[in-house]
Amino acid sequence: MEIIVLGAAAGGGFPQWNSNASACNRARSGDPAAPARTQASVAVSRDGERWFLLNASPDLRQQINETPALYPRQGLRHSPIAGVVLTGGDVDVIAGLLTLRERQALTVHATQRIHDVLDANSIFEVLARDVVTRSVEALDASFVLEEGLTARFFAVPGKVPLYLESGSEPPPMVVDDTTVGLEIVEDGRRMIFIPGCAAMTPDLSGRLDGADIVFFDGTLWRDDEMLEAGIGQKTGRRMGHMSLSGPEGTIEAFKPIRVGRKVIVHMNNSNPVLLADSVERAEAEAAGWIIGHDGLAFTI
Repeated sequence: MEIIVLGAAAGGGFPQWNSNASACNRARSGDPAAPARTQASVAVSRDGERWFLLNASPDLRQQINETPALYPRQGLRHSPIAGVVLTGGDVDVIAGLLTLRERQALTVHATQRIHDVLDANSIFEVLARDVVTRSVEALDASFVLEEGLTARFFAVPGKVPLYLESGSEPPPMVVDDTTVGLEIVEDGRRMIFIPGCAAMTPDLSGRLDGADIVFFDGTLWRDDEMLEAGIGQKTGRRMGHMSLSGPEGTIEAFKPIRVGRKVIVHMNNSNPVLLADSVERAEAEAAGWIIGHDGLAFTI
């Protein structure tokens, strides 16, 4: 199985377009210790010929242009992108679908809840239904991406996307088809992709155990990071994300879990782990984590 990280940042990317923070300015200046990152997405292939995108970032056109494996290869119109697999309905997960509107045959795999989100917004009809197949996948049921490459959605703790919240009260954290993780299997080798997760649970820990590679939510280093920086009014928990540090954080939660390789993706522009010279980066790497970046590739 071949895997390419197309983007590793959270919504807004790094640098974020309207951020005047030091880290974003370092990225704009070309600081090698603060390389820019587009919004989180991963591409997976069994043979390097047909590729499946895990989420469709708003930066998808740029990501395709920067990834030769995704270039057209034959005739006047062609793409090796055979499908898109969606793990949620947030803007940074689905907006890139609009980039794929030029009547290119592919399949969009998602839960019924996420297909309902797409169906409710007519702008997604630019993905012509006579060309683009919308495949509804049930939780915990294996589905075939192509021969030899299977996938499975499973629920992880999360909440509805911000634009679907209603009322003045924070939405409840739920474990259902609102936020899902994705397992992809080829010849017994397992990769797991979870770009958004609100908490570690015994069920999730058991599912992660023994995976060859895991791509996991790294939105914030500290739960109150955005509050302390004066750039937001919400904690990580309120946004539906675990933080990397702390006794209930991702780094601590993964210590008893046996995983071949652990890769952090979906990092907010405020997260100091983005900076190669930060103490937080050193701490994460000392704990065995790989800090995701655009173009990072693996073969398992």
